[in-house]
Amino acid sequence: MDLKAQPFELLFPQDRIEQRIRDLGRRISADYAGKNLVILGVLKGGFIFMADLIRSISVPLVVEFISANSYGSTTDPGQLIVSGGPIRSLRDRHVLLVEGVVDTGRTARSVMTALKRLEPSSVEIVTLLNKTSRREGDLTVKYYGFDVGDDFVIGYGLDHNQLYRNLPFIGKVIMKQKG
Repeated sequence: MDLKAQPFELLFPQDRIEQRIRDLGRRISADYAGKNLVILGVLKGGFIFMADLIRSISVPLVVEFISANSYGSTTDPGQLIVSGGPIRSLRDRHVLLVEGVVDTGRTARSVMTALKRLEPSSVEIVTLLNKTSRREGDLTVKYYGFDVGDDFVIGYGLDHNQLYRNLPFIGKVIMKQKG
């Protein structure tokens, strides 16, 4: 992979990410002990985080996926499209919505609104990266790995033009100055 094509600054190395995910897994395991847990992954950005997270959770769980895409530029989320196959009944289950990054919160808020119609016992959010500086409206992220600023990040499932998802770390993209 040619990282020179997209300059970046290292934010979180692989070992730090792995440790934080283990910590999240222990906390989630304690909070959901004895409960019917459904892990709902938002594709594509959250898939690597989700795979590592579920291996760190010690309670029984069911895994589902949805696709929620914003079609816009790197800074403007644009229009939100949510799709996916049929999700099993969520009535009386505890749902953990897994995202790679929660930015404005539009995606999470839209998905949570739709999920609540399926009558789960609870719906909470877990994300690797929490960007509170760009949050629109009220949204509680119960579990998160790291707070990050208003930077465009790549790696660990997060992409730039569909590239760099496979990086084992998280980097901040250095945008070229116009002019």
